[in-house]
Amino acid sequence: MRKTNYLVTALSILCTSSLTASAAVKVEDIFKANCASCHGEQLQGGMAGSLLDTTWLKDGSDKSLSEAIKFGVKEKGMPAFGASLSEETIRTLVVYIREAGYRADVQAIKTPTINKRFSTKYHSVNTQEVTSTSGIIWAMDFLPDGSLLYTLREGQLWLLDKNGQSTQIKNTPEVWHRGQGGMLDVMPDPDYAQNGWVYLSYSKKTGQNKAGQDIGITAIVRGKIKNNQWVEQQTLFEAPKQTHRNRGWHFGSRFAISGEYLFFSNGDEGHQDDAQDLATQNGKVHRIYKNGQIPKDNPFFNHSKALKTIWTYGNRNPQGLVKHPITHQIWSTEHGPRGGDELNLITKGLNYGWPKITYGMNYDGTPITPHTSLPGMQQPVHQWTPSIAVAGMNFYTHKLFQQWQGDLFVGSLAKKQLHRLRIKNDKVVEDEIILKGLGRIRDVVVAPNGKLYITMNDRQANESKIIALSPSK
Repeated sequence: MRKTNYLVTALSILCTSSLTASAAVKVEDIFKANCASCHGEQLQGGMAGSLLDTTWLKDGSDKSLSEAIKFGVKEKGMPAFGASLSEETIRTLVVYIREAGYRADVQAIKTPTINKRFSTKYHSVNTQEVTSTSGIIWAMDFLPDGSLLYTLREGQLWLLDKNGQSTQIKNTPEVWHRGQGGMLDVMPDPDYAQNGWVYLSYSKKTGQNKAGQDIGITAIVRGKIKNNQWVEQQTLFEAPKQTHRNRGWHFGSRFAISGEYLFFSNGDEGHQDDAQDLATQNGKVHRIYKNGQIPKDNPFFNHSKALKTIWTYGNRNPQGLVKHPITHQIWSTEHGPRGGDELNLITKGLNYGWPKITYGMNYDGTPITPHTSLPGMQQPVHQWTPSIAVAGMNFYTHKLFQQWQGDLFVGSLAKKQLHRLRIKNDKVVEDEIILKGLGRIRDVVVAPNGKLYITMNDRQANESKIIALSPSK
């Protein structure tokens, strides 16, 4: 874990304060009123030390930072602020300091350019642009013959053949392209060569609420591609009508297939408390059979008021979902709010806590909850504070990159990064930023030839690219 100047003086940041923080006070204002005169407006240091360097008084953990603020450090002359600052506010200060330290760290990483060689911890890597298009490429996956399916969020499915020619697949479902919604994930069946099935998730408008506003859901279908046409569509999942109230946020949605089971994620749809409600699809990972039937051993199948498809709950907005190639465990990446993006091991029936527990705070800098853990709620395997805006991910198993065997590659939107995670005994032991600054990386897949493909978009240019990473000899 990164080290920063442990709030020894960091929390003399609050020493001269007469401000008592409430849940409505933004963390930036708390810092400016209490900290900036000593530690600098950019946390660079002044009368007191920098909060951006690599020196800690203790172990530098979130717990230690929180305790320093709450109880003070008498030997350093820092008073306790537990009486004037709530647990929620103390947590937001920790997030704010983490954000500043993270920005300082990332600025030190060189930004590679496309079609250039760059170095990582284990490999030298070449990047090559495969294709580009207007709009947002949301997801992609390879067919057995090496051709590539990809979705455009505005509502299209495309096939990129081995010769680099893109063809739109016609007659795909009509999508509700609103906010974060549109055409989302695409995944060929692992037995595609035998059965030809392709799975799609998309946002679907289903009506209006009492205020006359459009509402919709995340829909799950499968179909086949014949003569560049989408045919034989089957609807696999649509939530019950009474739960439809999405206004354009947090649709999820990713797939993972394990044996005969199809897992898919559904975000909290902007209604965060629904993530704890078993009667709604929101904030959940679901499990069905690939044909849409519901397994009777799902954890809430016999719960009279619960959706029978629910596998886990308390998930904010998972936009990465993948099966481990060896253990067959299901892993997810989940968007936190401001801080607290998560990597989770998705396990039957567990509650992942949102919004009762989180390592983040509201986007406006106000607290959500004082709790990062509570009894009966699952902790993330790994969390990113500040948020990197986690997206699609994949495990690497091909021999082309010998030193990356079994590593998990995670895309980042807001930070425009590609992370390589090494996991041992279900714990992250390495988190290396492979790429940064090229674009918002939304999905990661491994090609049949072993190259690592990423898709990224530039919002200002309204352009997406697919980039292939290969070893540099």
